[in-house]
Amino acid sequence: MGATPLAQEGSRNIGPVILLGPPGAGKGTQAKRIAERYGIPQISTGDILRNNVQGGTELGVQAKAIMARGELVPDELVCNMVADRLRDQDCERGFILDGFPRTPAQAGWLDAFFEHQLVTGGEHCLPIVIRMDVDYNQLIRRITGRKTCTAPGQHIYNVYFQPPRVDNLCDIDGSTLVTRNDDREEVIRKRLQEYERQTRPVADYYQQKGRLISLNGDLPVDEVTQNMFYVIEHHP
Repeated sequence: MGATPLAQEGSRNIGPVILLGPPGAGKGTQAKRIAERYGIPQISTGDILRNNVQGGTELGVQAKAIMARGELVPDELVCNMVADRLRDQDCERGFILDGFPRTPAQAGWLDAFFEHQLVTGGEHCLPIVIRMDVDYNQLIRRITGRKTCTAPGQHIYNVYFQPPRVDNLCDIDGSTLVTRNDDREEVIRKRLQEYERQTRPVADYYQQKGRLISLNGDLPVDEVTQNMFYVIEHHP
């Protein structure tokens, strides 16, 4: 698949992009490349929540009190924060949603938000929803094979796909390489089970509406990126 030259992409309207896929599928890498190519923001619900709490906004104060009780921030509050963020000027040409929607209920709210934007004269269209499909065993190898150096740079390797020249030593600064707790196999299997339980129904929601586009995430990273660009640039 081909993509339009970068010089032509700086001012076109991209629309919302939603990337779906399990942990280790490569969503973060692809989101950064999409953001860089098209000059649109990558929006993380985690960042939105932190910014509201740190900024002491009305929504942030409510969220902080809820988290202080050890409870999850409810959908209504999260959606209101997302709505505020999507109305910012840097989102006018499009944006990439990272970590949202996590449930079919959030996906339904998002559709209603976009429809309301169109009714009130906004430019948002329905989102481009791309799911990255990766083999389960490949996911396990991608994540459990990660080794991170202990120096401030935290360079990352993978013992299966990008091993260091010397076992357990960083090629760049010679620091010891470690496996982060979040990358241990027992943790990863639980995260994948949670994805199947909670997030996969989001893909089913968009599939039923005929709006889900599936891409092979097992391909080399650069090839996945080119396929992403093609889908975005040829989406109706």
